[in-house]
Amino acid sequence: MDLKNKKDSLEFLQNQVRSYYTNNKVDMPDRFGRREFAFVVYGGKGMIRHIGFERKGQLKDFLVKRAPSNVYYSSAYYKKPYAPTMQEKEWMGAELIFDLDSDHLPNAEKLSYEKQLEQVKHEFYKLVCDFLMNDFGFSEDKIELYFSGGRGYHCHVKDPKILNLDSGERREIVDYITGRDLKDSLIFREQITSTKSYGGRKFASGKSLKMPTPDKPGWQGRISKGVIEIINEIISSESPMDKLKEYGVKEKDAEKLLKDLSKERIIRIKEGKLDQSKTIRRFFLNSALRKTAVKMTAGETDEPVTCDVKRLIRLPGSLHGKTGFKVEEIKIDQIKDFDPLINTVVLNDELIKINLNNDFSIKIKEENYKLKAGVQTVPAYLAFFLIGRKMANII
Repeated sequence: MDLKNKKDSLEFLQNQVRSYYTNNKVDMPDRFGRREFAFVVYGGKGMIRHIGFERKGQLKDFLVKRAPSNVYYSSAYYKKPYAPTMQEKEWMGAELIFDLDSDHLPNAEKLSYEKQLEQVKHEFYKLVCDFLMNDFGFSEDKIELYFSGGRGYHCHVKDPKILNLDSGERREIVDYITGRDLKDSLIFREQITSTKSYGGRKFASGKSLKMPTPDKPGWQGRISKGVIEIINEIISSESPMDKLKEYGVKEKDAEKLLKDLSKERIIRIKEGKLDQSKTIRRFFLNSALRKTAVKMTAGETDEPVTCDVKRLIRLPGSLHGKTGFKVEEIKIDQIKDFDPLINTVVLNDELIKINLNNDFSIKIKEENYKLKAGVQTVPAYLAFFLIGRKMANII
């Protein structure tokens, strides 16, 4: 791309953003006077930080004037949010933030954009409904949910009980939700099935491994439901061996596992009796854990957003600078039907001529686009998406 095309492309993105902020209202978060705001601008380097607003109209003026590519605000509350250092800001507490992104999904790079959005939404639903509401008991009115505008979802927990938790305490919440260090001894219980007597004393001669019933609260019931779902998937599969490989089981281990999974044993497992097969025990705990835990990080060493008590997060109602999609609020009962490629597409449909780097397909606003590399004419909302993600440029 030559310098003129690059300049024209940046100008197109910025004009679209400025038009959006001129014609649309962006609501301020609660206690906005205690929040730090930050911005990334097109063509700029780094982030403009340590900004505070005293009046709602000041943000609108800034957005229209600067047309930033991305808008952030602090999950924390400060006495002096505009202060240039974190220490001078004087931290007063912070929301509990969960940021689920498709980067956290296994093999995300092999999935289409639409498939990534679909799978990360499934993880988000588990997080909100299974863990935050069911296990932790947070009420619906203390939780705010948003599509990030890019490849994931944000959850803000605003319950006063969590505002002063430190990073370590927040890490414990993350460890619970991800099932970190969950031991099989906490889930499965050994049960003596028979005894023998020696010298007047009784000793266990037979044992079985007991699994909790699926209606048990917390991880016990969750693992049990996961185990039963996995068994049903395996026995109903046309190729049980391939199904086990999908779960990451090596061929040699899969052969042994299938040999151990006799019809009689499957019946016993569904009744909550895992027997003493170490292969089965290890497989089901690990697989059920992966199936039911929430994928919140890209790897073992990745520090989740949740643990950060001074995190900047995208401002609801703002635009994502790489997609042009709106950071949109979602109600809990809307999650399953929510489609970001319909619900957050807010830019206009003016036809724009672009040069596309490679063939590309996407379904957006309920229309299928199958574009060939080269010169194309597409609606502004799609042009923004392609240019913002460096897949095309203005010509």
